[in-house]
Amino acid sequence: MTDKTRVTRRNFLAGAAGASTLAFPMIAKAQGPINMRWQSTWPSKDIFHEYALDFAKKVNDMTGGELKIEVLPAGAVVPAFGLLDAVSKGTLDGGHGVLVYHYGKQNALALWGSGPAFGMDANTVLAWHRYGGGSALLDEIYGSLDLDVRSFLYGPMPTQPFGWFRKPVKRAGELKGLKFRTVGLAVDLYREMGIEVNPLPAGEIVPAMDRGMIDAAEFNNASSDRQLGLPDVARYCMLQSFHQSAEQFEILFNRPRYDALPEELKAIIAHAVEAASADMSWKAIERYSRDYLDLQGKVSFRKTPDAILKRQLAAWDKVVAEKSAENPMFRKVSDSMRAYAQRTCRWQHDTLVDYRMAYRHFFAGKAPKKGRG
Repeated sequence: MTDKTRVTRRNFLAGAAGASTLAFPMIAKAQGPINMRWQSTWPSKDIFHEYALDFAKKVNDMTGGELKIEVLPAGAVVPAFGLLDAVSKGTLDGGHGVLVYHYGKQNALALWGSGPAFGMDANTVLAWHRYGGGSALLDEIYGSLDLDVRSFLYGPMPTQPFGWFRKPVKRAGELKGLKFRTVGLAVDLYREMGIEVNPLPAGEIVPAMDRGMIDAAEFNNASSDRQLGLPDVARYCMLQSFHQSAEQFEILFNRPRYDALPEELKAIIAHAVEAASADMSWKAIERYSRDYLDLQGKVSFRKTPDAILKRQLAAWDKVVAEKSAENPMFRKVSDSMRAYAQRTCRWQHDTLVDYRMAYRHFFAGKAPKKGRG
């Protein structure tokens, strides 16, 4: 080997090391960690608050402590429905909630959570948001409202129950005059069905039902509903509904605080959102199924009759027509969702196998065993 060969190889290796450093930059060290104080819109014992803590932990771990997010439960700083304004004003650095809670500011925001989403499930709505134009529409709405926030959507929720009742509902006519809790555009949908609606935050549902302020209520899932105490005030849970069949969570940052972050931390946040979305959907399957099984025998779970589900769809048609006529932004979001659903749902329905067929083949007549093991 000649001296010229050695020099050339040394130069090559030095150059490769430099390129490697450029390809994998180190996170710029700030003068001490960046601390953020957040609040969720959920009670501290709710699994939804746990999801908020899970996201914060992912960011804290992935940044090596350079960014530290502390998440407080609903009401610690502001009421649950006051989260958006608090984050925009900088009272809080960020938060964890859902878009339907902002319904009062712009009813188009509730389209990300309320209604049948033209047949899309929650994961498909997230696909629309990410790749079909939904994200740009959300930024446009927040800009028009002068809200200084950076929003990330994640965490596809399973179909929510129709509601908790003191007696089973068999016909749509039985709903007329019922005092009921729901939120977002589901308020309009249920009202169209003749129901009197009270849009209470999560922590107020069971006390209101216990005092007779409402007759029935919906929240979200077996784990959250159980923790809130809904099985203590209502014996019947009607499963399957179109009122909120495709909802997801929102992660909010105060925009000036977010914009001031180093680009490396912003990249970590974006990837943490995706990781938390997958983890949330897996944890939901694990926990909801266990709590659903544990409630068997204590609560009567019944499928919502198809006649009521069809009544929901008919009511939704009227809600969409009315809101679209009143609000151009509502029409813009609704039309975008509709176009995306027409293409993607056709592919899904033509492609996905009937999983219920396989389940019945293997487990028909075999009740699953209870337990936490």
